[in-house]
Amino acid sequence: MKLDGKTDFDNAVVAAKSLQDRPDNENMLLLYALYKQATAGDINVAKPGFFDFVGMAKFEAWGKLRGTSPDEAKSCYVEMVRKLGGAV
Repeated sequence: MKLDGKTDFDNAVVAAKSLQDRPDNENMLLLYALYKQATAGDINVAKPGFFDFVGMAKFEAWGKLRGTSPDEAKSCYVEMVRKLGGAV
C-alpha cells in the first residue's frame, strides 16, 4: 500500500486514539511497536528492568520489528488501524 505522504500515517495515529473498542493487549503491543518502528527506527533504548513487565513487553514487541523500514512500518500501522475500525 502506498501512503499519501505522511498524511495517512498521521490520520491513523489520531484514529487509533479514538477507536470505538479498545484493542486487546496483543494488538495494542503491535500498534505500539509499529508506531515506534515508524517514528524511531530500530529499537534504540535500554532493556527495561526485570520487574517492569509492561516495559519489557513493549521492548520485546518493538525488538521483533528490527530491520523493518519506517515506511513499511507506517503502512502496516495504517492497515492495522483500518482493520480495527479506525477511520483513516
